[in-house]
This record gives sequence, structure tokens and C-alpha cells, in this order.
Amino acid sequence: MKGFNLLSHATRAKEILGVLAKHGYADLINQVDLPESVWQRLPHPGGDLTTPERLRRAAEELGPAFVKLGQFLSMRPDVLPQAVILELRKLQSNVQPLPYEVMKPVLVGALGGDPAEIFEEFNEVPLAAASLAQVYTATLREGNRQKVAIKVLKPDARRTIELDLDFAQWFAEQLHQRAATLKPFNLPAAVAEARQSMLAELDFRLEARNQLFFNHNNPDPAKVFAPAVHERYSSERVLVMDLVTGENVAHCSAPPEVRRDIAGRGAESLVRQVLIDGFFHADPHAGNVLVTPDLRLCFLDWGMVGHLTRRLRFGLAEFWTSAVEQDPERIVQIAASLAPPGVGTPDLRQMEKEVTIALREELNFSVGRQELGRAMIRLLNIFGRHGISLSDDYSMMAKAVLSIEEVGRELDPGFDLREHAKPVLRELFRGETGPRVVIRRLRELLKDTAEGLRSLPGELHRIVRRLERDDFTINFQHRGLEQMDQSLKSAANRVTLGVIIGSLIIGSSMIVTTGIEPHLLGYPALGIVGYLISALLGLYVIWGIIWRDGHR
Repeated sequence: MKGFNLLSHATRAKEILGVLAKHGYADLINQVDLPESVWQRLPHPGGDLTTPERLRRAAEELGPAFVKLGQFLSMRPDVLPQAVILELRKLQSNVQPLPYEVMKPVLVGALGGDPAEIFEEFNEVPLAAASLAQVYTATLREGNRQKVAIKVLKPDARRTIELDLDFAQWFAEQLHQRAATLKPFNLPAAVAEARQSMLAELDFRLEARNQLFFNHNNPDPAKVFAPAVHERYSSERVLVMDLVTGENVAHCSAPPEVRRDIAGRGAESLVRQVLIDGFFHADPHAGNVLVTPDLRLCFLDWGMVGHLTRRLRFGLAEFWTSAVEQDPERIVQIAASLAPPGVGTPDLRQMEKEVTIALREELNFSVGRQELGRAMIRLLNIFGRHGISLSDDYSMMAKAVLSIEEVGRELDPGFDLREHAKPVLRELFRGETGPRVVIRRLRELLKDTAEGLRSLPGELHRIVRRLERDDFTINFQHRGLEQMDQSLKSAANRVTLGVIIGSLIIGSSMIVTTGIEPHLLGYPALGIVGYLISALLGLYVIWGIIWRDGHR
């Protein structure tokens, strides 16, 4: 990223700042040192909406880049408060489709020819239009004349997105430096991470690979699936896949018992994706889930996915179990164990108190409160405020769980995610305790032990040879003894000074009794000088004991 040049892009900067000011963020803008040609410090009313609502509306008005940025930031509960997270999840981009004449050059360049000649049928009227892409329908010439959906990236979408994201990055850095109240959130890091993910999402080859991988790992395609991808026609800017028709889950017309079954299948699929595969759809909201005529669930839009390692998956399973069992102490222990290296020591007691309150308010089963997704978002926010920032994929998982709970309740008002997570959790833990796993781990242990024993004679021989050559040294490093060493040196010096002072006093006394010349004040001068030196040294020792040690 080259950075945002404010003067070169002053027109767009003024547009963005004007929209932010209109929605009540003038005070925030005034904290940034901007030239008068770009911004004038004038009061701007924000209206009666809440701060999160004004933020969402400003993002929608600013366009695709800021809508996407808000959607990505809605997956950072460790950075933003829960109220902002929940409001940003409502972000939608209401856009008018571009004319086919504008989109056709992109299609021709990506497909290698005119779509009307490549496909048997091609509908120039878009099926759907989003902020970054439009979707067209067509029919393949070969095979069974499969109807396909063609997702096309809009012209100049990348350049427009990059420009707006560069401004967002620059503005976040300015606020981070100048607005003390925003420093703890580290907005520049959050925006930089969102920027990287958003630019990757502009490459449809990644989305194609995600759909292929899910369909390959999916154990039950008769119930849940993703559209099949036609790799022959797909590229960075065009994605061709089977056209899937169906009903939005919010408007499913199936009988209640069928909707209940569909909700359970979708929930079990997502939990399996998260805990078993470690690869999951990160944005399964109602608009991305269809109920097909044969009552299957189809997950659409695989541009945003999460990945969890084996360690993170088992940590998450324990998280869920502890949350359901209302065990805040265990939750805090798990969070501390999963935290990245270098994290300071948080106040675990205060964390336990906040986790307890969050669980009682979001997972209070006695009053029918069963919001696991909200609870996870709130817990991640608590951890973030205490300096424990867990894997970003945990944030994506929390948002995915929240979305699938909402989808489940659209289909079944009595939806309970716990019931559908239980069999997957049993499978996960059974996979780690079965005989095959024990045998495999024992085999790995024996293999590692055998390799260690095989190399042991050589290592012992090397040590013996170094002993024979007097080339063997052992280095010891003591830590925390510097203060003791200084104290011993100081004590030894004082003892030495005490001996010297005592000797001077005794010697001076003997000289005084002799009466030798010359005299000073009626007494031998050498004895008087000895007394004076003894007095000065004595005062120095007393000052070192009383003053320097008292202020150390």
C-alpha cells in the first residue's frame, strides 16, 4: 500500500468527510489536522439516532468499500463494542445494476469471447446486483445444458475499493495518533487486516476453491450443499457455477416440522464445518442461505471463510461446553491458554466477574435466553479489553454462529443450537479418545523414542570427545543477583572504612599523648589532622547509611 495522498484525492476525501459529518462525526474529524481546502471546522448535527446507527448509515451512504469494511469490522468483537458489532451486521448496499454495455468488456476479457457465442443462452438482464459484482444467468452448450449463474466483478471495482480503503487506513492512523479515547482499539491494525481480506475477496478464484473444498468435504450433499463450480469458465473476475433456485429461509413456505428439520440440518452442518473440518462459511446470514424445491439447504457466497487449527477447534469446543455449563473460571483459563505469546498478565478475577455477567444475560436457560452467538461476541470483547486477543477466525466463528442462530429461528422459533451441536461435539471428542487414536499416538511416541535412542550414542560420543580435548565448557547465568552483589560490595567498603577510621583515631590519640612538634591549638598537629580525617570519613559513612540507603 503506497498510502493515501490527501491533496491528490481531495475531491473524494471531501465527499467522505462530508458524509461522516452529516451523520454526526464532525467532532471526530476535528481531531485530525486537515487543510481548509478539504475540511472546515463547522458544527454538524448528528440527529437523534444512536452512535452505532449513525455509523451504519454513514457506511451505507459512502458506498461498497465502507459497507464491506463495516461488515469485516463486525467480525472484530475484540476491538468494537457489542452494540456497534450488532448494528454493523445490518449493513446492506442498495445499488442499481450497471448496464450490460459496461459489464460486457469484463465478461469478454475473462471468458475469451462474447458470452452470447460461448453459452447457448445468455440473459443480458442481471439476476442480481451487489456492491462489487453482478450476477447473470446462462445455459451451457455441452452436457445436459446446465443453467448457470455468472458472477462478474464490476469494472474498476478494485481501483475504487483500494482508493477508499487507503483513505480509511490513513484516517484510522490519524485518529489513533490524535484521539486518546480511540488508542486502545488499535483501529489502524483492524482496518489493515480488513483491507487485506477485502482485496483477497475480489479474486473469485478464491471463492471457487472454497466452494469446491466444501463440496468435497461435505458428508451429506443430499441435505446441504454449495453450488457446483465450472472451473473451465471461471477466473479472477468471473465465477461460473450452477444456478440454484429456491426460497429465502425467511420466506420458506414448508410445513413447520419440515422447517424445523431444515434448521437442524443447517445448524449441524455449520457446527461440523467449525469443529470437525476447521473450515467454515463465515457469513451464513439469511440472504446467503436458500431452501431449494427439494428441501435442501444451499450455502451461497463463499468469499469469506474461516479456518481453525486442531488446537483452536478443541479450545472452542471447551469454550462452548463451559459456556453452556456456566463455568466462567474455566472460560477465562481457556482464553488465557489460547492467547498469543507476549500477552501481559490480565486481571483474571475481574475477567471472571465480567464473563459471569455476560453468561447470565446471554445464556440464561432458566428464562429461555439461548444466545450462544451473542455470548461468544461478548466474551471476545471482554477478552480484547483485557489484552487477550484470540484468533481472528474465532471472531468470524462467533459471527457465523450468531447468523446461523438467526437463520434457525427464522425456520423454527424454538430453535436450540445446543441440541444440534451435541452429536458433533461427541464425534469430536470420540475421535480423540478412541482405540485408533490411542494406537496412533502410541506409535508416534515409540517412533520419536526410537529416533532419540538411535541418536543418543552419537551425542554421547561427541561429548566425550570434547572432554578429551578440554573443549567442553558449561556456562552458568545467574539472574536476579545484581542487587545482592551490590549490597555485598557496599558492606565490604563500609567495613574497610570503619577499620581505617578506627585505626586513624587510635593512631591520632597516641600521637597527641606524645606532645611532639609542631603544635596546632596546643596539641600535636599530626594528631589533630588524623582526628579531622577520621571525622570526615565517619560522616561520609553515616551519610551513606542514613541518606543513600533510605532513598534507594
